[in-house]
Amino acid sequence: MNLRDLFGIEHPIIQAPMAGAQNHLLAAAVCEAGGLGSIPAGMLDAAALDAELTAIEALTDRPYNVNFFCHQTPAADPTAFDAWHRMLAPLFAEFDIDPADIPAGATRQPFDAAMAAVLERHRPALVSFHFGLPSPDLLQRARATGAKIASSATTVAEGLWLQQHGVDLVIAQGLEAGGHRGIFLSEDLTTQLGTFALLPQLVAALDVPVVAAGGIADAQGVTAAQALGAAGVQLGTAYLLCPESRTNALHRAALKSPQAVHTALTTLFSGRPARGIVNRIMRELGPLPEGVPPFPLAGNAIGALRAQTEKQGLDHCTPLWAGQNVSGCREIPAGQLTRELAGGWQA
Repeated sequence: MNLRDLFGIEHPIIQAPMAGAQNHLLAAAVCEAGGLGSIPAGMLDAAALDAELTAIEALTDRPYNVNFFCHQTPAADPTAFDAWHRMLAPLFAEFDIDPADIPAGATRQPFDAAMAAVLERHRPALVSFHFGLPSPDLLQRARATGAKIASSATTVAEGLWLQQHGVDLVIAQGLEAGGHRGIFLSEDLTTQLGTFALLPQLVAALDVPVVAAGGIADAQGVTAAQALGAAGVQLGTAYLLCPESRTNALHRAALKSPQAVHTALTTLFSGRPARGIVNRIMRELGPLPEGVPPFPLAGNAIGALRAQTEKQGLDHCTPLWAGQNVSGCREIPAGQLTRELAGGWQA
């Protein structure tokens, strides 16, 4: 069964949820073009999520996806923060930041009871998760709304675990994908596979539909994913330059520059591995240094640096999320892009 049959949509295309780079405008444009738009909730509280879902429902009556992180927020460790701030000290000094002014606390929120209550009011067609699945009681609340449930797998073991825990579809997130890795059964990045290695293995191992994600940028990539058994595709990077996205000017400039061909996995911006265009902070500290606080506690210090550097028109400390294939990232309306991508799906 492909995504068209599962959700009653015209094109088996999911617009990947991209917290910070989009809102309901991009998602609604994809929905109206016949794909499945996504609302990212990882940086929203319940009130903000309710407002986003109200806004998308005012623009489209078509099915949409809501995506949540389902991490456990760790306790803050003052000793670890001191070491983290020492690592960042040269940048703090250069950009006149006092570490004492940096707030504490999490910058990204996991799925919780308040979020579940928002889902119960809005009843989206799909609820997707990153970093595994929430607790059984919260998962049941999401499922009871009538939504299909999906989550990202970066290995066959993760796909099997997700199937055993009752998901309706699995998103095969290849190593090429931009943004945060969905890795959750292990922290070993050597386990991570490319999309077209991971996808056929998941298709062979699972009974539920598998959606391909990572490195797909055009209709030819969609065709290739279908040939390997995908029930549909999920794309994020390709939508970043669309006028409906909220990609900021520095991020847009980077995507259009020669530096966009060089991406790396880094923990610097949040504490979990995520793929972005290599910039100054990644070059100077290394993309995966020891001593970065666990997700999402690294975000506050980086946020302070980002605010100061962006004021000066610099992307030195900005998370320039992007996958390894930016060739399909074009400044065209999201609806047009969705239809062009769907042209690769063979009837």
